[in-house]
Amino acid sequence: MSNWNQIIGHDWAVQLLANALRHDRAGHAYLITGPAHIGKTTLARTFAQALNCTAVVDERPCGECRNCKLIAADRHPDVRLVQPDISSRGKPTIKIEQMRELQQGLSLAAYEGRYKVAILTQFDAANANAANAFLKTLEEPPNNVVLLLTANDADTLLPTIASRCRTIGLRPLPTDLIEQSLTTRWHVPEQQAHVLACLADGRLGWAVQASQDETILQTRAARLAQLQDVLAGNRVTRFDVADKLSRKAEELPDVLQSWLSWWRDLLVLAQAQRTAPAQHTAPAQHTAPAPLALTNVDHETALRELAAAWSSPHILESLQQTNLALWQLQRNANTRLVLENLFLTYPQRAA
Repeated sequence: MSNWNQIIGHDWAVQLLANALRHDRAGHAYLITGPAHIGKTTLARTFAQALNCTAVVDERPCGECRNCKLIAADRHPDVRLVQPDISSRGKPTIKIEQMRELQQGLSLAAYEGRYKVAILTQFDAANANAANAFLKTLEEPPNNVVLLLTANDADTLLPTIASRCRTIGLRPLPTDLIEQSLTTRWHVPEQQAHVLACLADGRLGWAVQASQDETILQTRAARLAQLQDVLAGNRVTRFDVADKLSRKAEELPDVLQSWLSWWRDLLVLAQAQRTAPAQHTAPAQHTAPAPLALTNVDHETALRELAAAWSSPHILESLQQTNLALWQLQRNANTRLVLENLFLTYPQRAA
């Protein structure tokens, strides 16, 4: 059985790459795009296995030969994994020194495999010098070299780089597929699998990681608790929270993303409650209403209470202002001022 089966929910991408190998039409460069933890690196590594697998063509990658096992462990001499360095402020960066070292390695003949493969993850984190240096390799790649880049979006890369790659855009997976995969393949209890699948936002890799590392959900709980402190507090309390959060600026994008999911759920529930009376006036059909697509399903009771207490326009404004704050922080606006302005727009929760 082919090792392609480890790729869940991206059947079309697997078929595209498998057919390219079967017909000896593999490209020299691929750009795999999609949200973090959606499976980009897993797909790239599996393709690297297929390129160098020693099994017959239709069974590549087998996952059992020496090449497949070494690539899976990131220990194959002809397959190089390039990842961003993390700065002291938590910002990932691919530097020109990494590109020069990669170029030197790619210039040598393959030692053990048919192809030399470079997997460059989060290539949208490459600085300008690194991107320009890599462009030279992309324009004139050595023989039997395959370059596999991953990024959130092709638009975040230099157009000259994106245009020289075959782009494979991975899409978020359905919630029920993630839930099923967690229970059957990773043996996660059903209730936990349901919560993780809803929180995953289509990212199976995140759900698997969260099922194995309890600190991920603990961090999420702490972030939502901070939001509740803001909503329950007066102006002084809110400014105090803004001061504390501004001291950890590198964590703020993830914090605000967690809050965005909370406001989205509130808006969905508020609009559903507003339209409920109109639905009651229609002829009885005795059919159950479609379940709401909530992310924070483990907080549904609290969300319903707030959705009933606050108006949809106010909730929508809070959602939009949170999104605006994210945009401002990405453009290096004053962190504390952004948070203080944001918190002044939030409604107050009754004690």
